[in-house]
Amino acid sequence: MLGLGPHASFIIGAYAVAFFALFALTVAIVADDRRQRRLLADLERQGITRRSAAKQRPAATPTVTRTAP
Repeated sequence: MLGLGPHASFIIGAYAVAFFALFALTVAIVADDRRQRRLLADLERQGITRRSAAKQRPAATPTVTRTAP
């Protein structure tokens, strides 16, 4: 069985659990993102805005520093 030796079932099971956990976390993150975006849209529709939207800061200009050779 794929040359995994006598512990093949344990190795495949460990990979299955890891993939399931990653899939579950991905689904949870996407669902939470959608819920947060919906909540933010509802608040903005009510006229409640973010504090950061009130004042637009100018984009920071990159600084160049030279080092001695």
